[in-house]
Amino acid sequence: MSAKVALVTGSSRGIGRAIALHLAREGYRVVVNYYNNPQESSEIIEENQEQARQVLQEIEAAGSTGIVVGADVSDPVMARELVDATIKEYGQIDVLVNNAGINKDQLILRINDEEWDKLINTNLSSAFYCCRAALKQMVRKRYGRIINISSVVGLSGNAGQAHYSASKAGLLGLTFSIAREYGARGITANVIAPGYIQSDMTAGFSPELKEKTLSTIAVGRLGTPEDIAGVVAFLASDAAAYITAQVIKVDGGLS
Repeated sequence: MSAKVALVTGSSRGIGRAIALHLAREGYRVVVNYYNNPQESSEIIEENQEQARQVLQEIEAAGSTGIVVGADVSDPVMARELVDATIKEYGQIDVLVNNAGINKDQLILRINDEEWDKLINTNLSSAFYCCRAALKQMVRKRYGRIINISSVVGLSGNAGQAHYSASKAGLLGLTFSIAREYGARGITANVIAPGYIQSDMTAGFSPELKEKTLSTIAVGRLGTPEDIAGVVAFLASDAAAYITAQVIKVDGGLS
């Protein structure tokens, strides 16, 4: 039997990178996706592509294989083409991890229409587009694992993050609906809701803010991208075959 295939959106850096590498170590063939939009500057695209290639090199060093595909998954055509490229290369897609996402803190009265649309499209619509495209093949195969990366603020909301919270909350409804529509076809769908994870954003915390943040976390530390990747690997495994329509918080006991 050939190795299973995992597509991870937004996997050139951060949490997505950790997920791609963890799945590769588990034996998956991995499709590494980086942000690529013709309207973006060539410098940014080249940087994204290089980061994705480095991830692929690490995948190969781990003894697995993969491909790199650039796409802006907030565009329905490019999202479908990303899934099509996966199936063309491997003939299947077993695991879809919708990880691509952005954030830009802003008070509600200062969020303009363009900012609202951009976050909703990148964080929520992209997952819908990729799920819709991947489900066609998963249904035919009667097997699939869909894992959507949300956030704890999708469960609680947060000041200055109305658009981000709404987009992440929307992933719950999308995921639960997929789980109920396609559970009888051997397809599971679940959500992971990370808390504070080590990132470029948290690296910029002042000592005071970091201390305040840590005081709200039971385990007393920030999470790592690998903390999220381990849960993804579990949900993608046969051990999680009876788990669907669930939200798993990975937040260290955030209060």
